[in-house]
Amino acid sequence: MSSIPSFDLKRNYERVRQEVRDAVDKVLESQHFVLGPEVKAFEDEFASYLGVPHAVGCASGSDALLLALMAIGVGPGDEVITTPFTFFASTSCISRLGARAVYVDVDMDTYNMRMDMVMDAVTPRTKAVLPVHIFGQMCPLEEIASELKDRGIALVEDCAQSFGAVRRVDGNLMRGGAVGDVSCFSFFPTKNLGCYGDGGLVASADPEMDKRLRSLRVHGSSATYFHDEVGLNSRLDEIQAAILRVRLRHAEQWNEERRAIAERYRLLFAAHDLLEFVTPPVELEGNRHVFHQYVVRAKDRDELQRFLAQRGITTRVYYPLSLHLQPCFRYLGYKEGDFPASEALTRQVLALPMFPELTPEEQETVVLAMKDFYRR
Repeated sequence: MSSIPSFDLKRNYERVRQEVRDAVDKVLESQHFVLGPEVKAFEDEFASYLGVPHAVGCASGSDALLLALMAIGVGPGDEVITTPFTFFASTSCISRLGARAVYVDVDMDTYNMRMDMVMDAVTPRTKAVLPVHIFGQMCPLEEIASELKDRGIALVEDCAQSFGAVRRVDGNLMRGGAVGDVSCFSFFPTKNLGCYGDGGLVASADPEMDKRLRSLRVHGSSATYFHDEVGLNSRLDEIQAAILRVRLRHAEQWNEERRAIAERYRLLFAAHDLLEFVTPPVELEGNRHVFHQYVVRAKDRDELQRFLAQRGITTRVYYPLSLHLQPCFRYLGYKEGDFPASEALTRQVLALPMFPELTPEEQETVVLAMKDFYRR
């Protein structure tokens, strides 16, 4: 029995093998490994793609979030509004700075935090709002951006899962990462734009923000061995930057392939009469979803996952426990029932295999296995 992985990095590498090897060899020949010409070139190319003036490479997506909050001055006594249904780092960066995470619930269809709840959560202590464009789809930030600006509250976009996502509002295109005051990206290998290790980036339109970020990523130093504040050691290295420059050239094509795979899943669910058991992700009107993950809501989720595993099909649960219920965030004082949509999703969501090289035959195998489970 052949297996179907949730993600296959090897297949993707075969498509860019020689380009990547040439790029890495160029770095090895230069013997320049940290904050050199490849990092500068990637930052420039990424900023151009995003349509913002400034992009600062760093060591990981988690560091990108931490650097962004440090740069806007988040500290003890501050509050940052965010989502309880996402990866740990979106809250841990708040906690590390001594600030408090304030959660609002999410939408059951898109899984993104509800913009209509954000302003009700604002208090005099609110320093920033940190929405996550989860699984590859933008939040409708136009609903809150202007009011946040008027109130002097920073908007920090977590784009770790949404590279390439776009939203059309009133005929205007907004690219994920180009709406807020600052935006954060992860280049973990499984991301839509991933490197071959860890990497991240912070983007902004503000030259002063850019200057501070560049200092913070090298121990708060604006000149060698002179430190204006305590920063981090968080640098994107030359080899990863060189790899990302190669992969950036192909990322749009890979995102379109992901979209085609998502549409094929939807059609297969309908063709096999599975929509009473499986709810596909909803693409919000105006959005270009890039499907970092293909996450459905499934009846009898845990049993289905075990059944698929027996058939050699790997699936994953993003996420099994809301952040407000994690033991390490118990001090925030939230309890079960506070965010019912997020809690319901943790019991229902299942990420099916999703990567650009996934074949139609493999998708058919996945869906037929799901049909076998539900029609037993």
